[in-house]
Amino acid sequence: MSRPQRAAARGGADEVLRGLSPALLTDLYVSMRRIRRAEEMIVQLYPEQEIRCPTHLSIGQEAVAAGVCRALRPTDTAVSTHRCHAHYLAKGGDLRAMFAELYGKATGCCGGKGGSMHLTAPEVGMLGASAIVAGSIPLALGCALAASLTGSDEVSVAFFGDAAAEQGVTHESLGVAALRKLPVLFVCENNLYATNSPLKVRQVTPDIAPRAAADLMPGVIVDGTDAVAVYRAARTAVARAREGGGPTLIEAKTYRWREHVGPNFDIDLGYRTQAELDRWMAKDPVTRLARRLLRAGVLPAARRQALEAAVEAEVADAVAFARSSPFPEPESLYADVD
Repeated sequence: MSRPQRAAARGGADEVLRGLSPALLTDLYVSMRRIRRAEEMIVQLYPEQEIRCPTHLSIGQEAVAAGVCRALRPTDTAVSTHRCHAHYLAKGGDLRAMFAELYGKATGCCGGKGGSMHLTAPEVGMLGASAIVAGSIPLALGCALAASLTGSDEVSVAFFGDAAAEQGVTHESLGVAALRKLPVLFVCENNLYATNSPLKVRQVTPDIAPRAAADLMPGVIVDGTDAVAVYRAARTAVARAREGGGPTLIEAKTYRWREHVGPNFDIDLGYRTQAELDRWMAKDPVTRLARRLLRAGVLPAARRQALEAAVEAEVADAVAFARSSPFPEPESLYADVD
């Protein structure tokens, strides 16, 4: 028995991890690590001006995508926002196809015509992403309605930000989902800002989840830097939806480290402070889970390093593939347009 395993046997294991398999916990970590390293690579490459589309990064928010998507089946549907890299990868989207899309290449997941804000992988249930605030919500609602009408037990998820809570379509969609007991999760990634506008100057309460009470559905607040907590909340909501219990609103308290759009830090703009950013960076979801799994004997350092090396190789391969791929032919401009 290894030293971490002996520690776990003596009661040193994290109680929150109890009942979850090592394979599942390792998958959560690898998913977050892949998202983090892919986006850090975008940060590195963006100044080269080969990636010309606007890009919205989820660095700091990885636990939400990883935790929710790990609770889903490949046939379940997810709909994302302009900040969609994490959801695409966590749902099983191909990393090569993602980078090729960022580079505008024909081998991209949208043929090079969608760019960073419109990643899609229907073969794994990633329906797509909408750059319209709250645009993901009625789309996921429609997927849930289709599942209900056809008798399928598939579940759909709408990812959205805190600003979407201010849109009328959000309230309408929650009402319809509750009325018809549709199998849908409304997952709010509350990162406290709509572009540069703080939540506190836009809404009377810092919490989104209590709004679910108006439609008699569960409203759950979860630590969005804790992938295990997110997974448990999502698993409960998915089971409820699959069994006919209807929708759930999950609010994940999280934080984006980088600027709203682009690869840089933006403290110089004055809408948030370095101290606030430092507090959230100290709760790094990737590092946090790695430490917990090490203490619990689930993911020893040597094994983690091997997995991280595999992720590094995967990211490097994806970039090389994207760079070497051809641009779309001019005739393809009119393909898939009705």
